[in-house]
Amino acid sequence: MAKAPSPKAPSKSEVMANIATATGLTKKQITTVFEALTAEIGKALGKKGPGAFQIPGLCKIVRKHVPAKKAQKGVLNRLTGKVEDRPAKPASTTVRVRALKSLKSMV
Repeated sequence: MAKAPSPKAPSKSEVMANIATATGLTKKQITTVFEALTAEIGKALGKKGPGAFQIPGLCKIVRKHVPAKKAQKGVLNRLTGKVEDRPAKPASTTVRVRALKSLKSMV
């Protein structure tokens, strides 16, 4: 039995067009709004920002610091069954996106 093809996610231009028709704004205005939103997220998650940004009702975006990991010697690799050395990893910064309650209820 063959599976039915899953619907494709809308492209950027399709999203812009759908929002423009729903709000009555032009595509250019919608693009400007998204650019402003991107700039605000960048400011909030940047080094001088608070490290968190919330899109009301949808998601919370958080900057997270991951500490450095020391090198390990003689660690068993579960896939191959061999004992290997793991190199050290430097500290890094990651971005986490957490869905809020109203977004979860949409699914």
